[in-house]
Amino acid sequence: MKGFNVLRIIIVGAGEVGYHIARRLAVENKDVVVVDNRAEALTRVSETLDVQTMQGSGSSPRVLTDAGVQQADILLAVTDSDEINLMACYFAKRLSPNIILLARARAAEYADHNELLTGEPMSISRLINPDQEVVNSILRLMSVPGAVEINEFADGRIRLIGVNLPDDSPLIGTQLINLRDITGDIGLVIAALVRDDKLIIPSGGDFIQTGDVVYFACEITDQDEILELFGIKKDPINSVLIVGGGNIGYSLARSLDNKYYHTRLIDSDPKRCAFLSEELNRPIVLHGDGTDQGLLEEENVGDLDMVIAVTGEEEMNILTCLLAKKMGARETIVRINNFAYMPLIRPIGIDHVVNPRLAAVNTILSYIRRGKVISAVAIKGEEAEVLECYAEEKSRLTGKRIMDVKFPKGALILCFSRGDEVVVPRGDTVIEPGDRLVILSTRKNITKVESALSITAEFF
Repeated sequence: MKGFNVLRIIIVGAGEVGYHIARRLAVENKDVVVVDNRAEALTRVSETLDVQTMQGSGSSPRVLTDAGVQQADILLAVTDSDEINLMACYFAKRLSPNIILLARARAAEYADHNELLTGEPMSISRLINPDQEVVNSILRLMSVPGAVEINEFADGRIRLIGVNLPDDSPLIGTQLINLRDITGDIGLVIAALVRDDKLIIPSGGDFIQTGDVVYFACEITDQDEILELFGIKKDPINSVLIVGGGNIGYSLARSLDNKYYHTRLIDSDPKRCAFLSEELNRPIVLHGDGTDQGLLEEENVGDLDMVIAVTGEEEMNILTCLLAKKMGARETIVRINNFAYMPLIRPIGIDHVVNPRLAAVNTILSYIRRGKVISAVAIKGEEAEVLECYAEEKSRLTGKRIMDVKFPKGALILCFSRGDEVVVPRGDTVIEPGDRLVILSTRKNITKVESALSITAEFF
């Protein structure tokens, strides 16, 4: 990086992904330039965000030069065109050899030849495939029935799980300082509560109330026991209906192929159905419309464990899940592209939301954050962020007891991995060099957390 004080980032593409990344960074100490050839998209950015804009093609060397690519630290190419994104990275690398490059690329052929793009001469740091990130999210949700959100850290050994507590949960009315009376010696941390659609970073004095969504961090081997202690007892997912055989639906069905799931896949395009039937072994492929109530009745949707609607039409996905839920399907997952729709989904009765664009934003965040950040995900929309990062030898955290780390209110260390061990820290736990920390922070405190992780910054 070319300096700690100001990180310069060029975002090529002012669509939903580019806009939301720019919005996240606009409130932080980042110098952001958004490039797009559409005047209306740039108008939305300039009127609502405190960032620079430039009209033109991100694949033009002249436009990139005018945007300051030679002084930039990072270029994010996130248009809807894979080819424009790759060309932007190619020219940026020629103009600024030390720049970090991230490119959104959905086509499977690019993922299949990843080494050609991440190696010389392109040296793209990360190809981002939002569709595959969505498939991974769905698979995690299927692994923990009843969870509203699941994120993984430390190579899958640590999970942050959000759950709706049942009204008869033993946790209802519990003060967090007394949580061990219920959980015993099992290692877990209550990371956040969502109450009346508001995010709370709790302290020991807070009580868990009826209706709370509880986010907790734990080692994956302990999750089932913890869920049982919380009063969450749901049967595993066995029967699945996927509506939409596009990139996401096909990749998901392929991931479930040759496993114990009873999977059916519906698509409205007969040619696509022929392709899916040829490529998949166990899943049953059906030609039809996911909003056809007669078809859903024929497939006994009311007896299914999960219905997953992932077509490219979000209104159709919503209607499909509402119909399936009304007919008795146990759980539903809907794919939504429009960020504005996301807060509306769960209140109308759909269980889970996946968003390819948000998945892309989460992947990108880990490359923007200061310090040795491995991954970063947003929770509760964009109100908070979870960072997974290494404690460097000379950082302001290393060598301190947890109780002595002066994080601002709204930021806390949840747990960390040390070698092969997962540690749920106590107040006197000392952070050692190389510890892989999982840190939760509200969005407004991210810059301060980044400062704590840096080996060069003055801590606050």
